[in-house]
Amino acid sequence: MLTLDKIYHAAFVLKDVARKTDLIEAPRLASDCQIYLKTENLQATGSFKVRGAYYKISQLSAEERAKGVIACSAGNHAQGVALAATRMGIKSIVCMPDGAPIMKVESTKHLGAEVCLVPGTYDDAHDKAVELQAETGMTFIHPYDDELVIAGQGTIGLEILDQLPDLDAVIVPIGGGGLISGVAFAIKSLRPEVKVYGVQSAGAPSMYLSLLEHKYQTLATASTFADGIQVKTPGELTYELCEKYVDQVVTVSEDETAAAILSLMENQKLVAEGAGAVSVAAALFHKLPLEGKKVVCLVSGGNIDVNILNRVITRGLVMSGRKANLMIALEDKPGQLTLVSKIVAQCGGNVVSVQYDGSDPNMPIASCFLKLGLETRDAAQIEQIRAELTKAGFQLVTERA
Repeated sequence: MLTLDKIYHAAFVLKDVARKTDLIEAPRLASDCQIYLKTENLQATGSFKVRGAYYKISQLSAEERAKGVIACSAGNHAQGVALAATRMGIKSIVCMPDGAPIMKVESTKHLGAEVCLVPGTYDDAHDKAVELQAETGMTFIHPYDDELVIAGQGTIGLEILDQLPDLDAVIVPIGGGGLISGVAFAIKSLRPEVKVYGVQSAGAPSMYLSLLEHKYQTLATASTFADGIQVKTPGELTYELCEKYVDQVVTVSEDETAAAILSLMENQKLVAEGAGAVSVAAALFHKLPLEGKKVVCLVSGGNIDVNILNRVITRGLVMSGRKANLMIALEDKPGQLTLVSKIVAQCGGNVVSVQYDGSDPNMPIASCFLKLGLETRDAAQIEQIRAELTKAGFQLVTERA
């Protein structure tokens, strides 16, 4: 059984291993509530996962340690297990989906684990890890559905209450549910009036649907760039804990997550991975009743794949109205581009790309499509530019991200 004593014991064991990460106020992120960020993206290994992994492995018997440990992970739990096992002189094998970010794979190897790449998703890696565990007799370190792992993650809840005693709510990312189970148990045990909210990606809403229908279930597919929470099957233990201690779970889109990553970079100078930013996305896009509240957003990790960072930033710019593409059907004659550029400039926008397309067979031969890439301040400025262009007689055909 998970108890508060276990969470306090985990905090004692972890005091020289896991950082007590900063809780920082983020006044520029929202105007309707007071947001604080629990910066687990700055934790050792760049994620909260080291807490649960280290505490679980620290409680193994001498015989279990001698046989070694095995785990499955999309990357963050892998690094936590590798760090913990190496520090304790224990052999570790980690099964990871072959699509896991290269940075996470290499970091896991660097921390001392043997990595087994498995074709498919996290759930395929899990099946392979279970198979290898049966063959080797190594101890399986589950990433979320284990009371000792949950107790380790629950130490974050203790820290939040210590750092901000008068908080009203905490928002926590959910993949398999280990993080929110520990945090919710700790907070509700000590301060039951504090609201605990969970957030999942709309493309992987396993816990969201399970709690909505009050029935444990597995998704047919899970798809999100937030690989840390791309889980088709939530934990059975974590589902029970969430049913009891979590007030509400919501989902956010890929674009909303990208906008949250961009906002954290620009306003807080923090790098968060998709899984770590969903809590902020829920606050930014008003998914929860937070008006006038002191709210802690748990930024669970910062191990974003740099190969997709540019795309994420671009999507974030589009979502927040900072980047737009306009297409105008116009008569191909001198002065048209000058007039369009003047209107955009008068509205305060900036033209960053221009493309003429006169090849469309549905257009008159003397006409063309003018495609503009714009840098803008927000969505209202985009609408102002569109309105002024239309007022000047230009035909706006479409607007694409």
